[in-house]
Amino acid sequence: MIDLIQKRLSEYKAANLIEEENALKEIVQEIMLFALWRADFFDVAAFQGGTSLRILHGLNRFSEDIDFILRDPNPGFKWQPYLENIAETCEEFGIAPEVLDKQHMDQNVKAALIKDTSIANQLNLSFYNQQHGKKLTIKLEIDTNPPAGSAFEYTYLDFPVDYEVCHQDLASNFALKTHALLCRPYIKGRDWYDFNWYVAQKVVPNLPLLKNALFQYGPWQGQNVNLDREWLVTNLSETIASINWLAAAEDVERFLKPVEQKSLTLWSEKFFLNKLRSL
Repeated sequence: MIDLIQKRLSEYKAANLIEEENALKEIVQEIMLFALWRADFFDVAAFQGGTSLRILHGLNRFSEDIDFILRDPNPGFKWQPYLENIAETCEEFGIAPEVLDKQHMDQNVKAALIKDTSIANQLNLSFYNQQHGKKLTIKLEIDTNPPAGSAFEYTYLDFPVDYEVCHQDLASNFALKTHALLCRPYIKGRDWYDFNWYVAQKVVPNLPLLKNALFQYGPWQGQNVNLDREWLVTNLSETIASINWLAAAEDVERFLKPVEQKSLTLWSEKFFLNKLRSL
């Protein structure tokens, strides 16, 4: 099975240490998705977020974490049974990860960590061996009390073998990304990179889902908001005007191929207001 991973890695044609590390993480992410499918995880949960855009829709940037939402709220959700399956599946592929359940029962978003050094020791790597002993770390997060209104789709994947994942449709995924743009208390350039991608794909956010998310988690809770395009453009414009775009570009740079990095010099209030007009 390690030969299958080596072949997959060669397809990335990594040109430096960062690209090779990102490729390794993505390969492990796909093996985890396969393991979760084997454990019937997608009967109760859906794949969403930036990694889903990367793996399912060809987003150019790499992504660190794997995000999910439960299809129906369940505060009693536990990662442990699924983590056991991930460990067993990884072992079949010659990987021996450290699997850590990091969830807290009083939080809606429950996390787990996968740490691994074994995969790098078995592959013919061009750059990553220079980082002896460094662990690949991937976080799994699931929202156990997601806002109502998501729509779901199913996609077949073929690495490491054929399997199927349930995931949010693009409009719903964009809605929760827009919620993050409006409500995240810190700068995350990857959010804005994804926003730019959604606009280029002509995706329209699922506004009922966005409204539910804003009322459930955001500062608009309890307010009478007429969430239409005009409201959305006004509030996103205010957010865009407040961003440190140099810091935002620095956040996303290491997840991009060199051919795209020059475009980050365009990031500015003017640039994103122009994108917003295309929404």
